Amino acid sequence: MKVLIVRVVGSLFILLLSISLAIAQSGVKWMSFSEALEAQKVEKRKMVVDVYTEWCGWCKKMDQTTFQNEHIVNYLNEHFYPVKFDAEQDQSIDFNGRTYDFVKYGRKGYHALAVELTQGRLSYPTTVFLDEDLSVIQAIRGFQTALRFEQILTYFAMDHHKTTPWKKYSESYLPVISRN
Repeated sequence: MKVLIVRVVGSLFILLLSISLAIAQSGVKWMSFSEALEAQKVEKRKMVVDVYTEWCGWCKKMDQTTFQNEHIVNYLNEHFYPVKFDAEQDQSIDFNGRTYDFVKYGRKGYHALAVELTQGRLSYPTTVFLDEDLSVIQAIRGFQTALRFEQILTYFAMDHHKTTPWKKYSESYLPVISRN
């Protein structure tokens, strides 16, 4: 009887571990700008643009923590077109009737679209929220914890930014993510 219980518990443990790994591996369904723009033609949604660089430590930390949170992953995938955008990439991008290119500056450079999206305030990471018509709602600079990012996501996804000041919204917000 004990052997049977051990086998059942062991099997359940392996099953739960497999499900957890599958969820973690599925993650945010990041798109390129061109993929998001094509998807926008089929179904209009807001976009979340993660503006990052390869050398940015806080960008990597946000990828390893905030963007791994199951609730954040599901919310992003369900309500937005999530776009991963390297602010130092050299590929031209057509956006809102203009072509944006890499600009050589010093030993490196920056992408002109990153400047446009961040309204001239390049900082990494920056999360940019675009509405369904591809206009910038707001650019949020800096690392965001999952708990803070949940508030920001819901604020823009549900259009609270149109009627409620951030301070009032954030003070009354009840998070889904545990504070632990």
